[in-house]
Amino acid sequence: MILPTALKALLPPTSHALCEGARYSKNEQLFLTGKKPEWMFYVVSGEVTLERTGLQGEPVVLQRTRQGFVSEASLKSAKYHCDALAIIDTTVVKIPIREISAELDRDPAFASRWIGMLNSEVRRLRLHCERLSMKSVKDRVLHLINTEGQNGTYTAATGLKSLAGELGVTHEALYRTLAALEKAKIIQRLDGVLSLHILQG
Repeated sequence: MILPTALKALLPPTSHALCEGARYSKNEQLFLTGKKPEWMFYVVSGEVTLERTGLQGEPVVLQRTRQGFVSEASLKSAKYHCDALAIIDTTVVKIPIREISAELDRDPAFASRWIGMLNSEVRRLRLHCERLSMKSVKDRVLHLINTEGQNGTYTAATGLKSLAGELGVTHEALYRTLAALEKAKIIQRLDGVLSLHILQG
């Protein structure tokens, strides 16, 4: 299969042919808690959440990914520690864990690239934690556009309801906030794209 450019650059060439493409339908599970890891998953398109069951039986979202790895923590683990669920129809690349683990042990250049990828993920998660610590929905929305967007524009590819979950707020609260920001001419919305207004002067 043809690997995404970022994944092709990350993985050692000898592992490219071992990867497999797969499609998961909405609400289909990629893996389950407790199962022995055989694959890592790289999300190409769609959306995947990592979830655990809360004390009251409710799903608790640990991670939400639209592009990138969702199971890199399982590389050196004896079992998956959460469930992975496709929120919408999703395309992934499946990467064999045993072979990649062996490559990390014998290929210093690959190990260095892998550490760099993990460092980038840590930075992304720190930004996410910082955003969730903000008290107002307005601050969370503006922080998201400024840190995750490009040139003041953020695309909510999977819809505002999904975005509300990522921001840790109800979709009603998000809708109200976006309407208020539009009215105040702080942002503008068009087909799921949130853009900051550019001040003239």
